[in-house]
Parts: sequence; C-alpha cells; structure tokens
Amino acid sequence: MASAQEFVREYARAVSQGYAAVFAGAGLSRGSGYTNWKELVRPLANDIGLDVEKENDLVAITQYYRNERGTRSSINQKILNEFTKDTTRNENIEILTRLPIQTYWTTNYDELLETTLKENNRKTDVKTTQDSLASNIYDRDAVVYKMHGDVRNPAQAVITKEDYEIYGNERPLFRTALQGDLISKTFLFIGFSFEDPNLEYILSQIRVLLGESERDHYCFFEKIKQKEGESEQDFIYNVAKQDLRIKDLKRYGIQAILLDSYDEITNILKSVEKGYLFKNIFISGSLAEYESPWNEESVVLFTHNLAKELVKNNYQIISGFGLGIGSTIINGALEEIMQSKYKHVDEHLCLRPFPQVFSGTISRDQLWKKYREDMISQAGIAVFIFGNKKVADKIVIADGMLKEFDIAKQLGKVIIPVGSTGGAASQIFDQVNESASDYPYLEGYLNDLATVTDKDKLVKLINEIIKRLQII
Repeated sequence: MASAQEFVREYARAVSQGYAAVFAGAGLSRGSGYTNWKELVRPLANDIGLDVEKENDLVAITQYYRNERGTRSSINQKILNEFTKDTTRNENIEILTRLPIQTYWTTNYDELLETTLKENNRKTDVKTTQDSLASNIYDRDAVVYKMHGDVRNPAQAVITKEDYEIYGNERPLFRTALQGDLISKTFLFIGFSFEDPNLEYILSQIRVLLGESERDHYCFFEKIKQKEGESEQDFIYNVAKQDLRIKDLKRYGIQAILLDSYDEITNILKSVEKGYLFKNIFISGSLAEYESPWNEESVVLFTHNLAKELVKNNYQIISGFGLGIGSTIINGALEEIMQSKYKHVDEHLCLRPFPQVFSGTISRDQLWKKYREDMISQAGIAVFIFGNKKVADKIVIADGMLKEFDIAKQLGKVIIPVGSTGGAASQIFDQVNESASDYPYLEGYLNDLATVTDKDKLVKLINEIIKRLQII
C-alpha cells in the first residue's frame, strides 16, 4: 500500500513533469448524480426475472437481457436516459481537469470529463471510435479516451458480455493506445470500487499487455467498516478480502491508498494541485524610481539573480512584465534557461504583459482584474517586490500590486512580501505582519524580509522559503 503523502508527492511530480494520467470509473461520475453500474442494470434484471442483489456478474445480466429481447434498443435507451440528465457540481472532476493532465481514459459513457475540461478552457480531443484515434485535433490540451463508448452513440457502447468478448477484434487500437500509456505514464484509477465488473476486463488487459513491465499506478480504497447488525465474523472476513484484493492489485502495478472515507479524496487532490502549483512562482513588482537604499545597479542584480536562481531550481516564473523590473527578470530567467534548461523557455518562463490599448465593451479595470486573476491562479506562490509608479510627475504606491495581493489572498496563494524593497511590497508586508498567524510558513523569516537589503542574501532567503514549501 502507498500512503496519501507518497501519492501526493509522486502524482504531483508526474503532473509537473507531464506524465500523469487519469483512468475514471463510474464512481467519479456518481458525485454528479449519475447512476452506478448496479443501478443501471437493475431494471433490466427485473424485466427478465433476476435479482441484481443475487448476481455477481452484472455484465451477464445485460447479455441475458439482450438474448431475451433479441435487440438492445432498450439498453441503448437506458444509457441515453441515465447519462443525459442534469448533473451537480463535482469538485473532484473540476480539480482533475484543472490540472495540466493530458491523458484521460474512462469506461464511463457520460460527458463530464470533456465538458469540465472545456469549462476550464482546455481544448479536448475526444476518442470514442477507432477511426477517431487516427486523427488529432489541432492545438489540443487533453485527450479523453472513452474506451467503452459514448452516450451520444449508445448502440456502440460496450455493455454486454458479447461486447467485451469481441472488444479485442473490434477496437484493437484502443488496447494499443492504452498499452503505450500504461507503460509511459503514471495513472490514477479513480471511481473504481474494484468490484465493478468492468474492471475485471480492464485489469486482465493490463496484465496481458504489460507482463512484468508495469510501472506504479495509484487507486483509492475506503477502509472496511463494520455495518450495523453485521456479525464480527463477517466483518473480519470482509477486511481480509479487501486486504487480499489490495495485494492482488500490486500484480498490475496499482498501489492502493487506504482511506477512512472516500470523502478524503477531494482534499488529497487539492494537495496534488497545490504541489503542482508550488512549482509556479508569480513575481509582482514595478519600479518607476529607485528609493534608498536601492539603486539601479542593486535592483538590476537582485531581480536578475532572483529569476536566474528560481529557474535553476526548476521553478516556472510567471510575470506581468512589471515596469522597471520586468526586463531584468526575463534576462535572468533566459540566461539560466539557455545555459542549463535545453532552451525550454515555456517550461520556466510565462510572460503575461498587460494590454495597453483597450477596445470593445469591457473597461480597463474589468479587463485587468480578470487578467490578474487568471495569471495568479496559475501560480502557487506570489512574491511581492518594490512597487511604485509615476502619476502626474509624482511617485506613488503601485496600487496594482495591492490588488494582486488581494487576489492572491482570495485564491489562497502563498504570499512572500519582501518589505525591505519598499513601495507596495512594504505595505503588503505590514499587512502580513499584522496577521502573522495566518502565514505560518513565514515564521522565522519576517524580520529578514523586513530588513535585509543585501541582494545575494535576499535571493537566498526567498529561495529558502520557497524550497521549504515544496511537496515534490
């Protein structure tokens, strides 16, 4: 078994480095109000005189129904009815689709994954047939492989025993694609009870395809609890059975995380997202005029070396190209990227210069607010330095930095205010210092953030704080 902490660390690393994948089962969609496999099959079983509670092979029920009716039209209609109804918010899907995961596999017929990916402004290539595997959507952000079909074409859904038996002949390219992903990516299996009849077929495919070459993948299990009225003997039996199932999954490279409740999954996924975002550092700052003890040379060297050191430590810098410091941040980042990062600029530097010309119906304030929110949402840590601007020949506090501080607080970002650089950063530091208990990660650092002006010591200090926050 794997611990939740190990999963968060390893999966966040997989997300950050681009080899994470998701395999979604029916349980993931149930949070949105969709039915599970047993409830989907129950009315079919009733129609042919079977009790779904007494049957273990639910796939066989759909086959018996098909045999009795001589057609699968009622099955198709059942799929269409169940998976096109209105749904409720599903936080787990929202998190998984916000993360920059490129590969999603699912046995579900519903459209929750692709819909939520679109809501998160991610262009999605949905694969439901073999023909669709042969073509790619340009500039896609994610691929959703619906290996058992789609609600929009229920006649082609994999649901009966015969469908599974001919799967290898009818859809061999899905197996090939799955094999490649299972070898090269780290999967999170989510929404599987591991009693779902679908999974028996999936696991056998994994084992046949990979042999002894499997890599670590992860899944969640809820600890067996003694039910009201359940005998001690039955409880012990169920615990032992779960333990054996968990050990058996290791044959497929699947490491189970044992939870007290499936409700814990949301916070675990939030920790994964936080771990990923902590690799992205937003630098907020502007400087129209140098203020003692800072002069042009010390500001240039500080901002240049700060960016250079962050990139050296494998962080991505997100910058709005602030007045007076934007260029040196870019120069410092690019210097390290060209020297040691194989010229992979996009992996380490995200520039978001503010629009200067406004047109259309959206006001500048509205546009900049939305722009700031989007930019800061992509980071886990916000560093505030300097912060003044010129208005009518007067040097004033950069109010845009104060707005960015408010947004960062609202979004729950880690905030590092370098008060010793003056300007808005100093005002932000004062606010943080007044409620220091809300910023426990700055304990032991506040005095230095307020007083240190030596550029080298300050770069080291900021990197030390950031390093302590890292999960991966």
